[in-house]
Amino acid sequence: MNKPDDLILPHGGYRKLRSFTVSLAAYDGTVIFCNRFIDRRSRTHDQMVQAARSGVQNIAEGSLASGTSKKTELKLTSVARASLGELIRDYEDYLRQNRLAIWDKDAPKVRAMRARLAGKIKKGSDKSDGSDRSDRSDTSNRPDRSEFFDEPLLAALQALETASAEVCANIMLCLTHQASYLLRCQMERLEKDFAEQGGFTERLYEYRKNHRGAGKVKEEEAVYGSDLSALSVF
Repeated sequence: MNKPDDLILPHGGYRKLRSFTVSLAAYDGTVIFCNRFIDRRSRTHDQMVQAARSGVQNIAEGSLASGTSKKTELKLTSVARASLGELIRDYEDYLRQNRLAIWDKDAPKVRAMRARLAGKIKKGSDKSDGSDRSDRSDTSNRPDRSEFFDEPLLAALQALETASAEVCANIMLCLTHQASYLLRCQMERLEKDFAEQGGFTERLYEYRKNHRGAGKVKEEEAVYGSDLSALSVF
């Protein structure tokens, strides 16, 4: 178990991050969307899937690198958010080019979808209780994804299998915007932590200084004995 004065602190816990989970759902959802509505041989298909994948992979890589480089973690988290920004543009382009509606973010159905994906509205309810206690029990027909996603995310992915292109693209816009927002919050927290606590370089310096100091004391004890009072004259 890591102690506060350890050189390398806990890292790599990206699977517990909500930003990672939502980005992972956006990745899976993009694969479903592209396979249904984009020619698999087209460059657009590959670029959209790769942008979604980049969002997920950079979160994971940044988390794993955080043990020795907060700067790298912050940089890769920024890259993940930029990749999702590219993906958002792709969905908006798809809707525009196919003369389909981009739903207004403040429309009632979009606000409800946003709350639902955030786990603030339980299945079958139209009221928000401000909690995230989504039901994960109804996963009998989705055993391959229930291990990774809560019920709202599972429901969104299931809807992508059968809904129209307009509905699917707007679901993905909502999902990807939410992942991007979570990453923005994560970056703000990382920036604050870095400003207050410094990075690995500062920690490495303090660690080496403290351990060199301890070694010097032990060396002097070996030469002069455990009573170092004689050294006070120097």
